Amino acid sequence: MGLNVLSLCDGMSCGHIALDRVGIEVEQYFAAEIKDVAIKVTKDNYPNTIHIGDVNKISFKDGVLYSEKGNFNVGHIDLVMFGSPCQTFSIAMKTELRIGLENKKKSGLFLECNRILKEVNPTYFLMENVARMKQEDKEVITNLMGVKPIRINSQLVSAQLRDRLYWTNIPNLTMPEDKGIKLQDILTSGFTDRVKARALLVSDSRPLTTKQKMIHRYRSTGFTTLIWEQWGDDNSVRYMNQTELERCQTVPEGYTKCLTRNQAADVLGDGWTVDVIAHIFKGLKEEVEEDEFAWIKDL
Repeated sequence: MGLNVLSLCDGMSCGHIALDRVGIEVEQYFAAEIKDVAIKVTKDNYPNTIHIGDVNKISFKDGVLYSEKGNFNVGHIDLVMFGSPCQTFSIAMKTELRIGLENKKKSGLFLECNRILKEVNPTYFLMENVARMKQEDKEVITNLMGVKPIRINSQLVSAQLRDRLYWTNIPNLTMPEDKGIKLQDILTSGFTDRVKARALLVSDSRPLTTKQKMIHRYRSTGFTTLIWEQWGDDNSVRYMNQTELERCQTVPEGYTKCLTRNQAADVLGDGWTVDVIAHIFKGLKEEVEEDEFAWIKDL
């Protein structure tokens, strides 16, 4: 028997990939998501996912999950996970727009996710968001979640810089070992002047069209990653392709094949680094195996 999972702000179901990666069986996977391209990727890879729509229209009581897509007699939910939109927490946002939990349509969705979490009262939970948020926002989230976060940068397990906080009650959580993966290692062709790619962003789905503008943005802001097909020749510069973007987030190659490159950049920028989540889920795997062993002993 697998786990009943509720994923809020599910994106393209990176959490499901991580559960698969560590060998945790899923009985039912409920996904709350409204982004069409993200839902398209999930349906392409996990057709049995139960899509339940808008987080704001979800509630749970007495074992019944209520949503705009229908009501589901779930019983107990084993795992709730979410990473509410980070835009108004992130340092990538303009200072005047970096208003954290005040923005109810973006990062403030955390409050809705937390409400659902408290209603569900699952055995385990996981919440992710950007590490460099305002201290007051971090403290509010920590108080509401009831656990202190662990800070993990995806650079330890991937070719991408992605500094994140993870709040969870999954036991035996440790820091991942550094796999030493460099950006050059994951390129399909060409060369880079960076050890690691910058954090993937949704804005990567809106690339600049001229080489001059690409290089100016690269050197002035750093919020992108460029590859040179011919080293030192700025006329050969390009953005990372779809396969390279997938490799940065450690999702299976071809996972976003139903999308264009720019659409894939959009959902990957929203997503989780799967190998970080899989590392966290190792503790969950141990718990599940202990429960199964105890059940067998009781027979």
